[in-house]
Amino acid sequence: MTPEKLCELARDAMTRSYSPYSGFKVGAALLCADGTVYQGCNIENASYTPTVCAERTAFFKAISEGNRDFTAIAICGGKDGVITGRFPPCGVCRQVMREFCRDDFPVYLVTPDGYEAVTLADLLPYSFSAEACMQ
Repeated sequence: MTPEKLCELARDAMTRSYSPYSGFKVGAALLCADGTVYQGCNIENASYTPTVCAERTAFFKAISEGNRDFTAIAICGGKDGVITGRFPPCGVCRQVMREFCRDDFPVYLVTPDGYEAVTLADLLPYSFSAEACMQ
């Protein structure tokens, strides 16, 4: 699957966001090694703490279906669903990604004109990994 198609699926997921409090809609599309794509959107809650990000929604859907071999993720977001710039994942989502992905895991940050490709290591340098717990 091309990065462009994965970014398109992230934009599609963004349309299902439930974000009545912040107005920031976020979508993610997670590509697995077997070609399966799991989409996720952010889901807010009035008390904020139970809110879940699009990236974690996509990862948890995949993991709950038994899929743990990930190839790439595309992420987009913006106020009222309008993409005005990059929308990188929060720290919690970065750490969830690190639990299941290598440092070179591609992350496509959707922009109004395309996408910017970065790696998980770019987003989370000096990360704490599952391997560190096993030593």
